[in-house]
Amino acid sequence: MNTLTQPPLAPNDRPLPGTLQRTRERVEQWLADWGLSAVLLGIRVYVGWQFFASGKLKLMDWGSTLALFHDEYHVPVLPPDVAAVFGTFGELAFPLLLFVGLFSRPAALGLFAVNLMAVISYPDLWTFECPAAIQSHLYWGMLLLVPLTAGGGRLSLDWLRRRR
Repeated sequence: MNTLTQPPLAPNDRPLPGTLQRTRERVEQWLADWGLSAVLLGIRVYVGWQFFASGKLKLMDWGSTLALFHDEYHVPVLPPDVAAVFGTFGELAFPLLLFVGLFSRPAALGLFAVNLMAVISYPDLWTFECPAAIQSHLYWGMLLLVPLTAGGGRLSLDWLRRRR
């Protein structure tokens, strides 16, 4: 075959000097072993913190929280006081589980439900001039689907429990 007719090598197919090749292989192996786990940890902490901070705020001013659930949030089926307790509990308990990666899938599902209920019970989110309010909930919901489907990863207590 003529060298003029051969397709050029893709960047990853070009031979590298020995040291660079070994380094690339180590990095690729580390990413294969730990990369997803690092991403999962980042997602668990980031999304968990959003809800935990909200739950902490609700707990610090319980009177305002009850007023919000009576006047603003319209949670279907549940009485406002019960919805306030369940919502606040969910915003505090599920993130703690996510932070350490214990029962990661159920915790992600629980927070997904809390997030979904927030969007359903507060329809004003859709009407704000600033679309960031509803977009944040949509991003959090999408991010929660990652640990819900992939679990907590290697950097979690779930992984340690499975290994024993």
